[in-house]
Amino acid sequence: MTGTPTPGFEPWDVVKIPFPYHAQPALEYRPVLVIAAGRLEATHGLLWVAMITSATNASWPSDVPITDLRSAGLPAPSVVRCAKLATIAAGEAQKIGVLLRPAERAAVARNIAAAVAPATGRQTND
Repeated sequence: MTGTPTPGFEPWDVVKIPFPYHAQPALEYRPVLVIAAGRLEATHGLLWVAMITSATNASWPSDVPITDLRSAGLPAPSVVRCAKLATIAAGEAQKIGVLLRPAERAAVARNIAAAVAPATGRQTND
């Protein structure tokens, strides 16, 4: 056995993270979707995540509706906001669910791939 920690999260996990609000001294927890963990988490203790927000907010072109709220651990209609990505410390995240639907996973992957394609030199069909 090595001293390498075992990653605790996987892509498609829905986790909650502390989120500071400028006008409030206390932290609130917000849901996010894990899009990269594995080696990133094991090596650096980091996760790449996409924001999850209320479906009642104004929609953005790359939003993906979450239809299985129970499996995702979400209390209200929500969307993955693929345009808002972040790097977070894995130690701050707590798993609350998982994005199960293959069509939703495919839409998230397609929207994120289209956004990063110019940086990777890959072409997308969008």
